[in-house]
Amino acid sequence: MEIPMLAMQSIPAKISLTTIPASVKMEQPEADLKIEQPEAELDMSVTPSKLTIDQTKAWEDLDRKHIFKRIEEAAQKGRQDVLDGIARAADEGDELMRIENGGNPIASQAKRNAAHHPIELGKNFTPSLSRVKVDYTPSELHINVTPHKPVIQAAPRKPIIDYTPGNVKVDMLQYPDLKIDVVYPKKA
Repeated sequence: MEIPMLAMQSIPAKISLTTIPASVKMEQPEADLKIEQPEAELDMSVTPSKLTIDQTKAWEDLDRKHIFKRIEEAAQKGRQDVLDGIARAADEGDELMRIENGGNPIASQAKRNAAHHPIELGKNFTPSLSRVKVDYTPSELHINVTPHKPVIQAAPRKPIIDYTPGNVKVDMLQYPDLKIDVVYPKKA
């Protein structure tokens, strides 16, 4: 007995894939930015320096004195001369009072009072630098700065995004097929 056979013939399916890639375009516009820097307030004040030179003592050493100083010295000298004259008169009176002790007090007093004392003219001294008084107060600089913060105005802008999605297209190039035949054996 002969058993029939099955004969199969298959045609595979064929597909075609067409892809369209996705695309993304991004653009970032610059932000609107405005910056202002106000100037700082600057306040400066200067205390002037002060220089004082006192040459009074140096000029006095050269005998170039102020009139008030000369008047004061003349008054002191006059007072001293009066006191010296009073003392001399008292001494001479005491000498005359003791005439009995001997000697010739009148002649000796006349000789003493007639003697001339030398007068000094053109007397100059060189003043020392220590006689000049110098006083200096340096100047002072005061600076006051008031800074101001910058004024910043920023307006951000959103990015511009252009997105095209991708796609896949599937096409059937060949449909599958299966043929099954029953083959009977040949009789001999």
